[in-house]
Amino acid sequence: MLRTRAVLCQSFRRFRTFSCAAVEVKNEPILQFLEGSSERAALQKALNELKGKTEEIPCVVGDEQIWTKDIRYQLSPFNHSHKVAKFCYADKDVLNKAIIASVSARREWDLKPVQDRAQILFKAADLISGPHRAELLAKTMIGQGKTVVQAEIDAAAELIDFFRFNAKHAIELEHQQPLSGDGSTNTMLYRGLEGFVAAISPFNFTAIGGNLAGTPALMGNVVLWKPSDTAMSASYAVYKILREAGLPPNVIQFVPADGPVFGDTITASEHLAGINFTGSVPTFKQLWKQVAENLDRYRNFPRVAGECGGKNFHFVHQSADVGSVVMGTIRSAFEYGGQKCSACSRMYVPGALWPRIRQELLAVHRQIRLGNPVEDFSTFFSAVIDNKSFSRIKKWLDYAKSSPNLTILAGGQCDDRQGYFVEPTIIETKDPQDIIMKEEIFGPVLTVYVYAEEDYRNVLQLVDSTSPYSLTGAVFALDKSVLAEAGKVLRNAAGNFYINDKSTGSVVAQQPFGGSRASGTNDKPGGPHYVLRWTSPQVVKETHVPLTEWKYPYMG
Repeated sequence: MLRTRAVLCQSFRRFRTFSCAAVEVKNEPILQFLEGSSERAALQKALNELKGKTEEIPCVVGDEQIWTKDIRYQLSPFNHSHKVAKFCYADKDVLNKAIIASVSARREWDLKPVQDRAQILFKAADLISGPHRAELLAKTMIGQGKTVVQAEIDAAAELIDFFRFNAKHAIELEHQQPLSGDGSTNTMLYRGLEGFVAAISPFNFTAIGGNLAGTPALMGNVVLWKPSDTAMSASYAVYKILREAGLPPNVIQFVPADGPVFGDTITASEHLAGINFTGSVPTFKQLWKQVAENLDRYRNFPRVAGECGGKNFHFVHQSADVGSVVMGTIRSAFEYGGQKCSACSRMYVPGALWPRIRQELLAVHRQIRLGNPVEDFSTFFSAVIDNKSFSRIKKWLDYAKSSPNLTILAGGQCDDRQGYFVEPTIIETKDPQDIIMKEEIFGPVLTVYVYAEEDYRNVLQLVDSTSPYSLTGAVFALDKSVLAEAGKVLRNAAGNFYINDKSTGSVVAQQPFGGSRASGTNDKPGGPHYVLRWTSPQVVKETHVPLTEWKYPYMG
């Protein structure tokens, strides 16, 4: 063991000559897809090639493609007669097979130099930026109902940024070393976790799936990736890109599965080392409880990281720029049908500004195009993801129509005959404590509370205390003293806090993302510290001067 440590330390000291400056990474430029552009032509070609087709997607354990009898289909949200993908659920036997295969591959993968693991993510980012960009965007648009720009900022730019910046952070982490004293050398080895990591990804961001599975793997972990049923096609494309980039078999197992079956199986395994999750609060709580109930069977305390959504706010002060408020709120509340964890869902507006803000919101609302994002690139947003989502949002709209506290100012209709379409809806509430201001809707529904401007301090307290979530929020004000005051009152109300900007649109390495309270564990994917979450560091002290005396000087 001592010889192994000495070799590792010697190898690391050689690595320390590697220059940090060599890892130069920038945010991926967002393409515009203008008429006549090469990227638009490539995307339209990819969309045409997928039109009406059903992709077959197996479970993949190592290099083995496995089909079970539990067959499922991913439907296109805006045309649910189109079966985008045929896939199957892994049963417990397949999942346990994946666990065993993963754990068997862990040691060799963990000992692989971090520079080599990082190169796989750099290569995957290059593949997405270049030859696979159009394919991945097309699969995200058709399968998840995203418009051109929403697919571009997600499946291309954000995923590329996750891969490149996390690879950069992993390499640079190796340079963060403890002090060495006279006669000894201290080295920090950043090991992967002992066991496997379960990655459970959502439908709404292709990039999140790639990050939840890819970043733990980058840090020397083996991963079981359970993608969302409604993002299967794009998720499988990301998995294949990682393999094409050089990811060995058994490092990431691609295992679609029923949620409870997956949760029961991974939490029952003694090898569970971590859960990397994005999804609903009830599901995350259930996983956490199962981990606690099975704690005695694990070799280590599993890392449990999760992001669970929000009830995000726009607070408007009377000194705010009205145009910025209106445009920012329209984008935040309605882009991608409000199906972003960060989407603005509740808004607080002073009475003096409300007539103008209301007029301008309604004017823009009349211009919003809702439809098929593949056939019509001028569509602002499309259908919500599936029937469950549609039904949940419809209940909120029915509630708004029946409540004496609520008035629907625009929208409020929905139609699922061809796709799961919900109109962008603006509601005014008389009661700031109405349930619609507290619970996450995850759809294109914005509720506004109009307050007396002299009461803004109490309203700030209201913003902080109304919802159990703490993900994103924005304050619109030109008065610097108000901004300072709001920053103090709302210090714990949002993990990502915006001043005179909308509550959505965080960029990797610029605004690392995440929140606390019911919104999750706030591990900040997209930041330099996220990679450390998936390591189990070991400190090695190598002494060069032998110890020759057991007594201390004072004993003489």
